[in-house]
Amino acid sequence: MRQTNQSGAALITAILITAIATIAAVSMASRQHLDIRRTTNVIESSQAYLFALGAEEWGKQMLVRDRQNNQVDHLEEDWATMLPPIDVEGGRIAGQIEDLQGRFNLNNLVIDSPPNPQGGQQAAEQVSQLDMDRLQRLLRALGLNEDLRFAILDWIDEDANVSIPGGAEDFSYLGLEPPYRTPNAMMVSTSELLLINGVSREIYDMLWPHVTVLPEYTEINVNTASAEVLMAVVDGLNSADAEQLIEGRGTDGYATVGVFVGHAVVAGRLSGNDGLSVETKYFIINAESEFGRGRTSLYSLVVRDDNGKVEVAMRAQGVY
Repeated sequence: MRQTNQSGAALITAILITAIATIAAVSMASRQHLDIRRTTNVIESSQAYLFALGAEEWGKQMLVRDRQNNQVDHLEEDWATMLPPIDVEGGRIAGQIEDLQGRFNLNNLVIDSPPNPQGGQQAAEQVSQLDMDRLQRLLRALGLNEDLRFAILDWIDEDANVSIPGGAEDFSYLGLEPPYRTPNAMMVSTSELLLINGVSREIYDMLWPHVTVLPEYTEINVNTASAEVLMAVVDGLNSADAEQLIEGRGTDGYATVGVFVGHAVVAGRLSGNDGLSVETKYFIINAESEFGRGRTSLYSLVVRDDNGKVEVAMRAQGVY
């Protein structure tokens, strides 16, 4: 009887050991499968990113060749043509170059003060009334509250004085949850607009296609600006007038700012050509790539100097 009990216990023990071993084997196999899939995802994502860098390099070379050919930038040039999706070994790649100086640079609202000829201490910055007026007209063209320009100005300027009307400094933001302060410095991303008092997601989506933030004062390229931005540039311009100006670019764009200012629609409406250009220094290269299951959206801010040299100033993945 004792021998039978011992045999039964041994059988149960063997079954338990087998079950534990089976569970351990399944667990190891599952973990190995996950590790393999994780490693594959990393490799495919890295390869997709390298493809995107290839599209970035394509964009840089396009801009280099463009400067070698001419000094005028317009939307009929090769760089402005979207690179359609191209199949490559194991994936796909597409790219597009956009002229950021066809947009209104929000950082233009504040500029460095001119040197003081008598010496001594001087203000570090001053408000650009020219650009405040342009932003006002842009907001008007988009059907948005024109007082938003004061809240945007307060976000950028160095002082803590609230601009009237519509301004907002720290006091307006410290009561929020979570609280935060105004940076009182140049914007580094247009997404900062979502933090500014009075700017909802809907307002941001309307404003974003027409504005940018660049690290220095930049001129607006009249050959690449949208109708809304042209309405901001020229006081009293309506949408029909702006469309005439766009049509007037033809296939070669306006050769000079003087030609643009002399257009029948513009004549008498501009007192000068300050802040306008037919050349561009800042571009954004948008690259989309796929490799296996890897997907990458790469946005590269590039700067082109007077000699045609193009360098990457910033890269971002996701949404620009």
